[in-house]
Amino acid sequence: MAAGGYVLLVLLAAAAALLPLLPGVAAGIGLPARLDGPVDWPKVALLAFLHACWESLAQGLPTPCLRLARRVRAWAARLLGRGTRPRASVNEPVRPSANTFLPVLFAGVLMLPPAAAALVALPATLTGAAAAPRLLRRAWNAAQFALAAWPAAALFRLLNGPRLLLGSRYPDALLPALAAVLVFCLVNGVLVAGIRLLAEHCSMAELRRGALSVLGPPAFLHALGGLMVAVLWQGPYGAFAALLALLPLSISAWVFAQGHRERAAHRATVEALVQAVEIKDSYTRGHSERVGRASVLIAGQLGMAGERLRTLHFAGTLHDVGKLGVATELLRRNGPLDEAERRAVEVHPEYGHDLVRGIEFLGEAHAGILHHHERMDGRGYPHGLAGERIPEFARIIAVADAFDSMTSTRSYRRGRPVPEAVAELRRCAGSQFDPVMVEALVTAVDRCGWQPVLPSAEQTDAAVPDIPLGVPEPVSRPAARGVRSPSRGAR
Repeated sequence: MAAGGYVLLVLLAAAAALLPLLPGVAAGIGLPARLDGPVDWPKVALLAFLHACWESLAQGLPTPCLRLARRVRAWAARLLGRGTRPRASVNEPVRPSANTFLPVLFAGVLMLPPAAAALVALPATLTGAAAAPRLLRRAWNAAQFALAAWPAAALFRLLNGPRLLLGSRYPDALLPALAAVLVFCLVNGVLVAGIRLLAEHCSMAELRRGALSVLGPPAFLHALGGLMVAVLWQGPYGAFAALLALLPLSISAWVFAQGHRERAAHRATVEALVQAVEIKDSYTRGHSERVGRASVLIAGQLGMAGERLRTLHFAGTLHDVGKLGVATELLRRNGPLDEAERRAVEVHPEYGHDLVRGIEFLGEAHAGILHHHERMDGRGYPHGLAGERIPEFARIIAVADAFDSMTSTRSYRRGRPVPEAVAELRRCAGSQFDPVMVEALVTAVDRCGWQPVLPSAEQTDAAVPDIPLGVPEPVSRPAARGVRSPSRGAR
């Protein structure tokens, strides 16, 4: 609710930033003369069009020109009596990235009044997919950049930047431009931090890392590109020279788009494997995603970030993929398993490792999948590793897996409240679980909360028995004091 209200507030603020473009509004609100002035509408239109095109390129989406060509082709086909069916593109990203092609926006900040500079970011919203969630996401992106462009352009004008830039007075003209870029990045960073704080409950450490990335080298590289566009645009060759200056940056945007497509393909691969597991073992539906989320909470508390955090999320989500090699009857049985059946279930980490070891992008996730049922005292499986010999990913997933299992209601036992699950994890810290990972999860759950899975209607009708829960002891070694088995094997 808070995140939705925040997004609505940002959208309304972006709309208010455009009000000075209406006739007489700027004078009515007493806008200083430096922040007002005639708007070069052809320049605004061209910059907005370029921004929409290059942002689509950066996101790996078809440009407006290509979309227009496709629509014309579809209209022609209908006129000729040839029906067309929309096709989903395999190259389309799962979700739009928050990144954008900033040089065009920076050029607008340096060449246009504040309201006109804010307007440049908005038409890109119309180039997105028609689906409501994506359209809202793109509207948010456009609004945040519009709000960042307005104060940046205002500061540039207050520092007399346009006159210095037009007179080619360097390095004096660089100072207002640098100040404008800093304001743009800071406002953008604050807006993004706000939505992440409300929607994702990020820690302050994560927000600080995000702020540093906003002010990092890529932003200043794009700023230099925007300055070069503005200088060339106002030169003797006009917009043509400015477009040529964008060519090298367009290549980098295309490279980014290829990486975005590759990441989207990775997500699709993981989602397909998880769906296959959950179709086979319906009682654990949603368990994989929750373990991935809990693993990320633990890792975030430990300071893990970047590509390694992404790989850990994949590892947590795929930790039970080896169940595809286990007999469906064993996975779905409501009663206890005998020793032979339990051994057959306990081999699932090795099945999972064999299944995904050819997927190169998983990297360190392979070890996490293979060893997530090892114990700190060496009495786990499949290899009986102990202490620090257990890979870090596996120690994280073990805690996340046990926590979600204990707070989830299954067909064979009821879920426990979060405080009881936390108490059980702490009791078994040191023998079964890594104490560092346990405390990281407790801290993260205290900060972000955790919603236990309530029993479904089917489970309620089945009169779910109240059986002690947890993660199983290995049958091949003497039982140790720890979380008691739910008599279902390696669940």
